[in-house]
Amino acid sequence: MLSRIVYATLYVADQDKALDFYTKILGFGKRADFSGPEGRFLTIALNGQGPDVLLWPGVSGRADATAGSPSIAIPGPLIIESDDLRKDFDELRARGVKFADAEPEDYPFGMRVTALDPDGNRVSLRQTRK
Repeated sequence: MLSRIVYATLYVADQDKALDFYTKILGFGKRADFSGPEGRFLTIALNGQGPDVLLWPGVSGRADATAGSPSIAIPGPLIIESDDLRKDFDELRARGVKFADAEPEDYPFGMRVTALDPDGNRVSLRQTRK
């Protein structure tokens, strides 16, 4: 029987540039970095939590919003929880992170904003309503 998710994959144009963004700016840690016949197997994880995120060479996917929905409604391949989203938003913006949205938005489940990595992958940041 299936038991757990091991990896999620983000397709990136430059693995080193992506690694710098996720580790130095967002605070992920590098987990695996191996060269093999298929290419470089490079993974990261947030605070040592699984599943690992595989940074694999390729072109990032582009999702579309449901007709009539705002672009902020498009989830990224990574959805990361924040304890204080407004504070994290300000800190990440000061570090040069680009966002798809001008400011965090309140929505039925809490608050959300979408960061963009160097390849344009959407990284959904969320704070759950308490």
